[in-house]
Amino acid sequence: MKQNVTISLDRQTIRKAKIVAARRDTSISGLLARQLEILVGEEEAYERAERQAVALLDQGFHLGGGVPGSREELHER
Repeated sequence: MKQNVTISLDRQTIRKAKIVAARRDTSISGLLARQLEILVGEEEAYERAERQAVALLDQGFHLGGGVPGSREELHER
């Protein structure tokens, strides 16, 4: 379901937006709707990636276990 939103812009921005919209065969409303869809999609993708990264970190990493030797032995290498 679509809902209207009211915004205030300066006249110069509106004039330029009308030109851009005309070049793209759409309206200012169409331009804004598309940009907001992109913004929301990117935000959702970022949040998904962040949750996946945190879940991976919570699992931990298997680094082979065990200590390879004493400190002195490591420095002799």
